[in-house]
Amino acid sequence: MRSLRAAAASPAVRLGDVDGNLDRIRDAVRNAAARGARLIVLPELATSGYVFADVDEAMRASLMRDDPRWEDVSSVLPDGAVAVVGYAERDGDRLFNTAAVLTRERRLGDYRKAHLWGGERAIFGVGDAAGAVFDTPVGRVGVAICYDSEFPEVPRRLALAGAEVLALPVNWPQIRRPDGEHPPETIQTMAAARSSRLATVIADRQGAERGVAWTGGTAIIDEDGWIMAVPDADGLAWAELSLRPPGDKSLPPHNDLFADRRPDLYGAI
Repeated sequence: MRSLRAAAASPAVRLGDVDGNLDRIRDAVRNAAARGARLIVLPELATSGYVFADVDEAMRASLMRDDPRWEDVSSVLPDGAVAVVGYAERDGDRLFNTAAVLTRERRLGDYRKAHLWGGERAIFGVGDAAGAVFDTPVGRVGVAICYDSEFPEVPRRLALAGAEVLALPVNWPQIRRPDGEHPPETIQTMAAARSSRLATVIADRQGAERGVAWTGGTAIIDEDGWIMAVPDADGLAWAELSLRPPGDKSLPPHNDLFADRRPDLYGAI
């Protein structure tokens, strides 16, 4: 086992205020890094906001992968640290709900959301992969976005592909639930973390946007499915995660989570 200090940040996001959002993201990354975090996750569409009126509004709040303003975020990352930031990606005349994976030195890649929720279909194109795994200075980081994680196949697929930790930018709309219960999305993520022994770093929004109240589900979940950290007064959750080597899913003394699988019995799922 090895240790990784991870953080999930939830700065204020203002719809359409790309430059202001990038400033607040940079401040949040700097704050997380000052506490020793080496994996820092920001919410879904953190650079743009979420509740767009139409494609034109989303296009005005979009960024290309080679936009020079990304360097402002990368510049505050310490050597060897990684940030995962949700943004509205412009690619020609198309838009995607995307997460960028950044280090101080370079951009490691981008993941486009594969499962679109509600009105997102009117704005964004669909990605062509169910989550992605990136080799980073902090290990093999799986990335999925919000609704992706509600399909159990996605975190399991990433774990099978060797992800050591899952970065999960989200915008979870608040829904009614019984008093004292966790949000259902949190429960699903806890279960997925445990069933694949895959620690997960969730970065969610706070407050509301155009009448949509956010769940505020930012949390860090360990590989046993327990919540290790929720946000402090600065909107930052951080924790020391214990990570296994890629592919190690042993459950001493008698079991191994992946070796015990019986795909031949599961049928077409």
